[in-house]
Amino acid sequence: MDKIQFLREGIRNIRTVGTITRSSRFLCSKVLSLSNLNDSKCIVELGAGDGVMTKYILRAMPSDAILFAFEINPKFCQILRIIKDPRLHVIEDSAENLEHHLDKHGFKQIDTVFSALPFVMLPDHVSNAIVASCHRFLKPLGQYLQIHYSLLEKNLYKSIFGHVDITFHLLNIPPAFILACYKAA
Repeated sequence: MDKIQFLREGIRNIRTVGTITRSSRFLCSKVLSLSNLNDSKCIVELGAGDGVMTKYILRAMPSDAILFAFEINPKFCQILRIIKDPRLHVIEDSAENLEHHLDKHGFKQIDTVFSALPFVMLPDHVSNAIVASCHRFLKPLGQYLQIHYSLLEKNLYKSIFGHVDITFHLLNIPPAFILACYKAA
């Protein structure tokens, strides 16, 4: 998908896409630099979009790990399915159904969650349920990394994880915040 197609899809579905531009390579690299995927077995990406971040995750993750990429936009899912990597499982479903898909594939814990879901545009009860579910399934010391374009939802992560590290990244349009949370040991 080129930039113009992404722009159109973003405008058409702004409430679920959350942006009109895809994440820059600089932002993707920065998010990955904040993660530790060395010993990961189960990685989850929420709001995978057209796969720009997905490709960075696949390059960085171990060869025996699995990546569950959640995306509800059918056009984006089509593009994600073009990525030929047996470690990638495209889940065309809401992140609200995380538990079902983990059970279906025999996973009880997640090592790392990457998210670009536009929680600012979702009802509070949906946002809370998704982040709380991620927290519940994260292993002790597991990571949750969220891309946002404002800090309006910072308290959501703070209330669930207790602490949030914030990195501001200018090399993206629009500039982005990366919120990093860890599950207590």
